[in-house]
Amino acid sequence: MRRVQIGLVKPGDKLAKPIFQDNGSVLLGEGVELNERFINRLHTLGIDVIYIEDGLTEDLVPDETLSDETRRHAADVIYKTMNSFKEQSPIKGRAIAPDLGRTFRNVFGEIMTELSTRPNVLVNLTSIHTTDGYLFQHAVNVAVLAGVMGIAKGYNRNQLEELGVGALMFDIGMTRVPKELLNKSGKLTPEERAIVENHTKDGFDILRKYHDISIVSAHCALQHHERYDGTGYPRGLKRDEIHMYAQIVAIADVYDALTSPRPHRKRYTPSEAIEFLFAAGNTYFDFDLIKLFCRHISIYPVSTTLLLSSGQIGVVSVNSELALHRPRIRIIREADGKEPATPYDLELKDELHLTIVKEI
Repeated sequence: MRRVQIGLVKPGDKLAKPIFQDNGSVLLGEGVELNERFINRLHTLGIDVIYIEDGLTEDLVPDETLSDETRRHAADVIYKTMNSFKEQSPIKGRAIAPDLGRTFRNVFGEIMTELSTRPNVLVNLTSIHTTDGYLFQHAVNVAVLAGVMGIAKGYNRNQLEELGVGALMFDIGMTRVPKELLNKSGKLTPEERAIVENHTKDGFDILRKYHDISIVSAHCALQHHERYDGTGYPRGLKRDEIHMYAQIVAIADVYDALTSPRPHRKRYTPSEAIEFLFAAGNTYFDFDLIKLFCRHISIYPVSTTLLLSSGQIGVVSVNSELALHRPRIRIIREADGKEPATPYDLELKDELHLTIVKEI
């Protein structure tokens, strides 16, 4: 299979991976043949890339960080929980979801079970979802990224659980933000920005009322927009004044937000997002924490389609932990536009005259 931009998809192409709705249920399943109506509908739903079947790359399968089943369950729990908070008065507090802490410990436990069985912890987030599902799928991705960071830092089970619950629920304050502001494509007014920024305090106020949710988990909601140099909100904290869990969640939040399509901009590629994080070292985020994070991110995930400086087009077939920026490439188009007579791979770490121009 290969990952391609929606503008390059043609009628007759078949989906190689499912596309999810906001609650984690499948919108279009694997194997569906796309027609013009489907393609236009995907455009409307804000989907900019998909995975398609391809004879030259049929043996290439992305190394899933999280199974579709676990992702669907986690997204569904987040979807139902957040909607229950949207629909009920804030003053009801714990009556809305009395077992919130236990519910999300179980969800994160399922995520950790899968992460702990992986031979290497190199994150590849491959799920495709509608823009309406961003808030829920984003929480799942942030929890996965935070879990990987917790493992890398050697956290014990209790620490991982506290971090994981905080990561799953860090944006629960968004349930207090009007939908029209969440989906606004233009610039927010100062008054609108103040409403949106208040979601950090709202989230903390929600979570701190639950006796089975650690106060440090609640601080992931309160502090995930604080910045290392003190320019964040709501309190302008800096450096070690920001809890480590919140620092981890903040990096995961920004990375996944950058690599997801949003109403006001196109998605960044993983390599572009990593460049942004490195540029933010010791300003927005602790540089040592960024370096740790980036050691566990697949810059060019398997099945990504790339244009090379030679004019050739290839699909990533293998990643090497020793050279994440120089993967093995399956050539599917030569510089003259023709398919190779026989598919072949190039090791970019050995082909030093070749560079990656862009993802396509």
